[in-house]
Amino acid sequence: MQRHQAPFRADVVGSFLRPDAIKQARQQFAQGDITAEQLRLVENEAIRQVVQQQCDCGLHVVTDGEFRRAWWHFDFFDGLEGVERYDAQAGIQFNGVQTRAHGVRVTGKLGFGDHPMLDDFRYLKSISGDAQPKMTIPSPSVLHFRGGRKDIDATVYPELDAYFDDLATTWRDAIHAFYAAGCRYLQLDDTVWAYLCSDEQRRQIRERGDDPDELARIYARVLNKALEGKPADLTVGLHVCRGNFRSTWISEGGYEPVAEVLFGSVNVDAFFLEYDNDRSGDFAPLRFVRPGSQQVVLGLITTKNGELENPDGVKARLQEAAKYVDLSQICLSPQCGFASTEEGNTLTEAQQWDKVRLVTRIAQQVW
Repeated sequence: MQRHQAPFRADVVGSFLRPDAIKQARQQFAQGDITAEQLRLVENEAIRQVVQQQCDCGLHVVTDGEFRRAWWHFDFFDGLEGVERYDAQAGIQFNGVQTRAHGVRVTGKLGFGDHPMLDDFRYLKSISGDAQPKMTIPSPSVLHFRGGRKDIDATVYPELDAYFDDLATTWRDAIHAFYAAGCRYLQLDDTVWAYLCSDEQRRQIRERGDDPDELARIYARVLNKALEGKPADLTVGLHVCRGNFRSTWISEGGYEPVAEVLFGSVNVDAFFLEYDNDRSGDFAPLRFVRPGSQQVVLGLITTKNGELENPDGVKARLQEAAKYVDLSQICLSPQCGFASTEEGNTLTEAQQWDKVRLVTRIAQQVW
């Protein structure tokens, strides 16, 4: 029952702790001591090493660790047409800590052109050997949800229907552009679906004038329109995250409020779902996952601390999940990346790789 195509029984979400060489080079570049080309050479070598480390842990999938990014989402948005980053009044509020203050606004017609991350993927593919290279980008819903109507220029998009159409088209163009660059495994990272599961976040959504249930239906339509015409040999996964910054989180609540819309109607090939603690709820919402080829990658191994999970406990939870979705449709991964931002989570690189090896070992034993 091992899988020889993406997603794999042992998989990863994408980001890894930035090594010291990257941190130092980033600082030198910011100070003007090295050029962009010199920084890229340092990144290239660090990415080569992290690819090898993933392979050494027994993974059949590799990412570039998101080593060229400061953020899991802003760096991608920066490369889109019609999107502008700005200094916000406050950062994003996590549980007890706030990020640096950045925002993005839509100031022109959305579009996907010659995005710099296409070259980032091409480099990863060139060094991935026999492993499957995976590209990770934010989901389209994240661009809308972060600022909502106030961050969309009303002279460009007086009606949001046109905005959502262009949002879907932009991501559809991105999907095809990465495919043309050789990508056969793409992951869309999405915090919004988890916000729509949170009572507190749903209250805030209503206070700003939106209907959380209507947003779920809109985002499902946008995703499905973006996936129209997807090549048959391209695997697209959707990772649902409750927030991951310096080992903290934003939202809590099980998947039940969005399960029927998300699992029952969104046409991705795989759902990557956080299930590392009680904030994620139980496995019952998985009953809406469609039988057949759609996979559920369960994030039962936390990336928020270095304590290693009990393998027997993880296996028991896999069997519990299998009451709602067939075990043949289940894979295993860490619950999120280890460094969704360049700051990284509060664990060591050694603990990070112990976690990855635990995933591959359990997957080998279960499947």
